[in-house]
Amino acid sequence: MNRFVLLVPALSALAACTSVGQIPTAKVATATLRQANGTSAGKAIITASGDKLTLTVAGIGLPAGIHGSHLHMIGRCEAPGFTTAGGHLNPGARQHGRLNPAGSHTGDLPNLNVDAKGIGTLSIELSGTRADLEAALFDADGTALVIHATADDYMTDPTGNSGARIACGVLSRG
Repeated sequence: MNRFVLLVPALSALAACTSVGQIPTAKVATATLRQANGTSAGKAIITASGDKLTLTVAGIGLPAGIHGSHLHMIGRCEAPGFTTAGGHLNPGARQHGRLNPAGSHTGDLPNLNVDAKGIGTLSIELSGTRADLEAALFDADGTALVIHATADDYMTDPTGNSGARIACGVLSRG
């Protein structure tokens, strides 16, 4: 196969970035999401680009609809309710909600929109420096990613009215 044909998509992808520093260069963490019955619910990955971290979530087998998603302060996902994950990751002691004038905190993530086939994705650049985020994510008790039954209203403190926890995964380095 012509090497030029392989090079064109790679160069196109690079051209979309404003600088080489924006290209994710390192996988920082992964999580395997599971539903309460143990069924796979997808995966998450955190990548680094310079001083920034990006979280990407690919949900599978979830109920169709809009689901709140949050980073939770304890890396423990015990079914059925996943309450062992604790509250939202909030090292700055802020209120909840991307639309809350007093918010938001580190655990606030966009809603995960799941289609009729049970598939949904989201990607977000996490707020804060890489060093601060890694310190919060990988503290002594770790961090979990939790998917909730209903949409986060991005306002109500402390949970966004996002309902029960329906899937959970523990973030692991690398």
